[in-house]
Amino acid sequence: MAAIPHGVAAVLSPLKGRDFLSSSDFTSQQTIALLELATQLKKGERRIDLGNRVLGLIFTKASTRTRVSFQVAIARLGGQTVDLNPTVTQLGRGEPLEDTARVLSRFCDSLAVRTFDQEELVNYAKWASIPVINALTDLEHPCQALADFLTLQEALGTLEGHTLAYVGDGNNVAHSLMICGALLGVNVRIGSPVGFEPLPEVVAKARELSVAGAKIELSNDPYETVRGANAVYTDVWASMGQEEEQDVRQESFKHFCLDKKLFTEASPNAIVLHCLPAHRGEEISAEVMESASSRIFEQAENRLHVQQALLAALLGGL
Repeated sequence: MAAIPHGVAAVLSPLKGRDFLSSSDFTSQQTIALLELATQLKKGERRIDLGNRVLGLIFTKASTRTRVSFQVAIARLGGQTVDLNPTVTQLGRGEPLEDTARVLSRFCDSLAVRTFDQEELVNYAKWASIPVINALTDLEHPCQALADFLTLQEALGTLEGHTLAYVGDGNNVAHSLMICGALLGVNVRIGSPVGFEPLPEVVAKARELSVAGAKIELSNDPYETVRGANAVYTDVWASMGQEEEQDVRQESFKHFCLDKKLFTEASPNAIVLHCLPAHRGEEISAEVMESASSRIFEQAENRLHVQQALLAALLGGL
């Protein structure tokens, strides 16, 4: 990984008060610095106290890892969370988003929003006067990508020039992997069935942001995608809101299961990644998921550490 020339705090201090709606919101150096700070926090080399700051959670999609990791992250920074579940607040009764965002800005210090439509997230950021964080939309999952590349860095020691292969749906996770990987100098290959590729505009953005010669490549052949890769990543074939497509998707994706046969195409020391929850026997075999190459649960843990670093930067705790 490239060195931070003026220290983590100097690189990250301009992020105070900023939103994090997309992996593309931060520069290459800022993304590198976030991973460095996350590593310091994970190792106990840094302690940051945000002084009882409050993080509001607005989740209209179900969540385990994202919700819990944010709650623990802010608690470890000396803060607390408020659960703003739409079913038990006026959000669920049609209160205008612009009113909600402005009121919550007077109670909370930051908002983490998990919803379907990216435009809804953008509107929260427009009307709120506090940092808004993308905790997952149908377009991107940028906090997940930070954890993914921290895990890859831990396994390989460096990031630039390595290759991450993703097989499956060209979804929000694939989008953030391409953008974040491009900023970190990682080659990212996305292998999807015909008709399930990532959005062309996201691919173009990732290629535009690429540093250190990182390549963003697409394929409809899972074996071509995985061949020689340093990490192989997969995700569920039907995301939240796509359950009615499950049968169609199972047929379309049947050759994209990350099983032992597919994984042997990767580099001999490659690692296995999955953002969870996993459906063993569908997108990943139990054998591969439980193999010595798997870093799936380290990857899940790293959500906590990168989100601690992110909150510290956005709330000015450096």
